[in-house]
Amino acid sequence: MLEIGIRVGNLLMASGAEVYRVEDTMIRICKACKDVELVESYVMATGIMLTIKVNGISHTRICRVRSRSTNLGVIEEVNALSRQVQIEDYTMEEVEKRLDEIEQLPTYPAWLTILFGALGAAAFAMFFNGNNTEIGMSFAIGFIIRVLMIQLHKLGMNDFIDNVIGAGTISLLSILIHLVFPKTSIDTLVISGIMLLIPGLAITNAIRDTLSGDFISATARAMEACILACAIALGAGLVLGVGLAL
Repeated sequence: MLEIGIRVGNLLMASGAEVYRVEDTMIRICKACKDVELVESYVMATGIMLTIKVNGISHTRICRVRSRSTNLGVIEEVNALSRQVQIEDYTMEEVEKRLDEIEQLPTYPAWLTILFGALGAAAFAMFFNGNNTEIGMSFAIGFIIRVLMIQLHKLGMNDFIDNVIGAGTISLLSILIHLVFPKTSIDTLVISGIMLLIPGLAITNAIRDTLSGDFISATARAMEACILACAIALGAGLVLGVGLAL
């Protein structure tokens, strides 16, 4: 049960869940076992600690969270499982089997992610009062950036470098488009593309963890969001500074 609880916590944190949700789900899973007398969990953005007491003896497990992404489908399924085990009589083998199934849940195909990334950039151009040419070019920029970010992720590079390269590419494409279509606004093209790189989930979770009193995790998530924002500013600023100077 200790291993299952740690696995659940790691799965949730790696999928972008809030700290309070991870702790609550781990406790629900462990309390479903009648032999467990006490459960205590402590979760941070980069690590998980879980203690359970069985027959008067405490057992503790620590786990390092090494990767973080966004997968709301996994969070939903694990939450549902934590409530089902409290209602129905699940064995630990059945819980582990269900966790295996959740880990194998299919993600959105690459083509769909690319398509909606392009549509998102075009929608932001429309939101910023862009003309038809800017909306179409923003669609193209969003398409290219989404393909680029997928390829960078496959290379295993860190998020800071990925965002520097992505933001720089957006700025370069915007300058080139402006040279071909002088009536387009570089500002609109750059902002519409950069919106795809904004770490929205990290910012949201930082605020949510702050409201829940999890200040250590909130600080870590806020620092993560700030570092990624600096990477975006660095990449865009360097290319724009050089490109406009020339």
